[in-house]
Amino acid sequence: MSAADSKSQSSAEDASSSSDAFQPGDEVEWNTSQGKTTGEVVEKLTTKTQVKGHTAKATKDDPQYLVESDKTGKQAAHKPDSLSKS
Repeated sequence: MSAADSKSQSSAEDASSSSDAFQPGDEVEWNTSQGKTTGEVVEKLTTKTQVKGHTAKATKDDPQYLVESDKTGKQAAHKPDSLSKS
């Protein structure tokens, strides 16, 4: 295996493990049209779930996270690639 192949495999593994990167209680941040905002992970969603009239199409293989905004207290579902630990 070449170094490039090894790096590609490592990146793919990192991407697949990122869905387990967040736990309830974790402080996270994400981008909004008004800039970055922060909040707390409430729950890992693994099934289709209604959140404030929006359907989060989460699955076990493609989870989303229910996050409560520190600024507004409102909850929304976010895909893991849109969140980072703060």
